[in-house]
Amino acid sequence: MTIKINKQALESACKEIIETILFCLPDAFKGTVYKIGAPPHITAKRITSGIIDEDKQRISWGLPERSDYNPPGKTWLDYRDQPDRPLEAMAWCVERQRSWTSEDPELDQRSVRLQTDGILEDYHHMEPVLIRKKDLYANNHNHLEYPRNYKGQTLWEDSDYVVPAVIKIHFRPNTIKIGSPETRLIKRLSRAFGTELLSYQLREESIEAMNQLAQDKLDSCNILADSLRNAIAKSGLIFSLIKLELGCLRVQWENLLFERTNRKNQKEEAIQQLDSILRKITEKAEEPAKELMDVQKKFLTFSLPPKRGVAWVDMQIEKRWTRLLENLSEESELATSVNEALEKLKDSLHHGKDPVLLDSCDFMPDALKKEWVELIYKDLKQVDFSHLDQVINILNDPCLNLPFQEKSRKSLVHLKTLFQIMNQLEKSTNAVLQQLLNGGKNGNSHCCVLPS
Repeated sequence: MTIKINKQALESACKEIIETILFCLPDAFKGTVYKIGAPPHITAKRITSGIIDEDKQRISWGLPERSDYNPPGKTWLDYRDQPDRPLEAMAWCVERQRSWTSEDPELDQRSVRLQTDGILEDYHHMEPVLIRKKDLYANNHNHLEYPRNYKGQTLWEDSDYVVPAVIKIHFRPNTIKIGSPETRLIKRLSRAFGTELLSYQLREESIEAMNQLAQDKLDSCNILADSLRNAIAKSGLIFSLIKLELGCLRVQWENLLFERTNRKNQKEEAIQQLDSILRKITEKAEEPAKELMDVQKKFLTFSLPPKRGVAWVDMQIEKRWTRLLENLSEESELATSVNEALEKLKDSLHHGKDPVLLDSCDFMPDALKKEWVELIYKDLKQVDFSHLDQVINILNDPCLNLPFQEKSRKSLVHLKTLFQIMNQLEKSTNAVLQQLLNGGKNGNSHCCVLPS
């Protein structure tokens, strides 16, 4: 792998990320993690696979299937894109550092079985795990020998990242789409997984350095390395996923309001207006305009609570427009159009709570409607179990009629349970660390390696 990590820890981390995804996504039934070896061979090797039962209670682990990626794995020269052999999704993910979603197995251009034997594979999504070169190799990444593709181009030459692993998740038929909430969730989890793998790297490097020190210092640093690994992407990650799920509920709710009232999405219209203005001034400010267009496109993928959304627009979009227009004094007449579009964009963040829109929707009782809107548009600073219980309870009501209502309800139930478990583990870990610190102050050194 592009990072140093022992086999047992790697398998444990892989099982943990698979378990999290399978429990969070109701239609996911199988997960596999492949490690990508060090350059220049970047051998792809399957680490473990897990299949969850129909009741979402138990996961079976192992490598039961025959696969070219089972140990010892498959080298880059054997799976890269080249003429006269089937294209592979693994090559796409590793070389381009982009995900691959098979939303229609009959049209999957990178299904090896389909290309060679005409056999359809599962609906699935593959996500590359990315780690920054500077985080992994410090200042030595420019001296590494990276592999080349069939055309002789060096992989990752213009990228800030390397690919240490690839995650593959199988879905039930017709339940996964390109760019769907499920793919976005997997992408976020892959980032957390990359951070966790990097923490293992830090732990290994710390242990190697501490072997030269006294045993008591080695023990202390060992504890710190373990606590670092356990702190990363646990409760904070789950809280982020809860906020992401609430954001998905806001999107579903607003789309439902637009559909029932024949209103257009004002957020999209405002961004389109701003993009149109940018295209007119691209020649005079190419780089700032391109950057601003990318930021505006990114904002369309968010669904923030109104207060945070307005703050994001102020900091990330409006300030950039102010600087851009200041440098284009001859374009000052555009300022009025820009300000109107920005105000329209900010107003759009309140549409889900618009009394006019709400009054026109008679499919919910007014009291329930008011409670629902207050819940999903509340800006959470931390996990509130009472708040989650109220959201989950309303999602049980069929009159809400959201397109992915049951899927969202199950996800929130699983995430709430996971957070409760992680919260208890964190409290237990903090208690152990406090005991160790107190023992160290009293001159009593204790050796303790916390459980993974």
